[in-house]
Amino acid sequence: MNKHTMGIHHITAIVGHPQENVDFYAGVLGLRLVKQTVNFDDPGTYHLYFGDKGGKPGTIITFFPWAGAYQGKIGDGQVGITSYIVPRGAMAFWQKRLEKFNVSYGEVERFGERYLQFEDSHGLRLEIVEREEGEMNTWEFGEVIPEVAIKGFGGATLLSAHPSKTADLLENIMGLERVGEEGDYIRFRSPGDIGNVIDLKRVATERGQMGVGTVHHIAWRATDDNDQLEWQKYVAAKGYGVTPVQDRNYFNAIYFREHGEILFEIATDPPGFAHDESEETMGEKLMLPQQYEKYREQLESRLIPIEVKELDK
Repeated sequence: MNKHTMGIHHITAIVGHPQENVDFYAGVLGLRLVKQTVNFDDPGTYHLYFGDKGGKPGTIITFFPWAGAYQGKIGDGQVGITSYIVPRGAMAFWQKRLEKFNVSYGEVERFGERYLQFEDSHGLRLEIVEREEGEMNTWEFGEVIPEVAIKGFGGATLLSAHPSKTADLLENIMGLERVGEEGDYIRFRSPGDIGNVIDLKRVATERGQMGVGTVHHIAWRATDDNDQLEWQKYVAAKGYGVTPVQDRNYFNAIYFREHGEILFEIATDPPGFAHDESEETMGEKLMLPQQYEKYREQLESRLIPIEVKELDK
């Protein structure tokens, strides 16, 4: 059996104060807060999801905000850079917008593409690239209109403790196509139109340390529950220790740590984010899984209040 993933489902990171997180991803980047819930394994911590208007797979970045937590160190065993795609011709808008909000950025070229590279308010490394691929994001917030809005992930740059082993996994197990090599990077591509380009740094450097400003894990797409169970058996048969299926309410998840020490998840596309609140009202209030609903008052008293604010006013 040969399998392939369509690409990235979501990326989850650790950040600091939750309001600063909301201000950056909603207020500056113009993404929609599609869900505010809690970390199912640590319900005293938010789990915030940002994406396109509908919260489609391949657009979602999620966060565990820990106000006052220690700063992490980006390095091997992590996603080093998270890439976003915007429509052709939108780069000038994003340069001006980053300048408007005093976000320092640099410009690099990789595999013939120009990237704007910057950090969020907690040190997470991001970049923006123009591509034709991907549907327009119809979410409109402040000055971020669909013609320039982030469509979703372009992909990610992986930092591996054992790059050759990670490369083998990406190509021969996850089913990505090895499409090129340039400088320090090997490029892989999945069949999807977003979240489909992975650049792997070919030389190991120094081990990362988990904390604020680092990616916790990268999740890959499974089409449905049956596909995910096939992945579970397939990955286990290749010698990886895979978890049982975890119900995350908005998708089901399995996890394994690949040989380059990056935590991988395989998540189902369905059911999505609109099954416990309407698509029109997604993200407006705290949604709790059934097992925590009886603790709502206690949890709400512990969680720092957040508000989506239009910073362009």
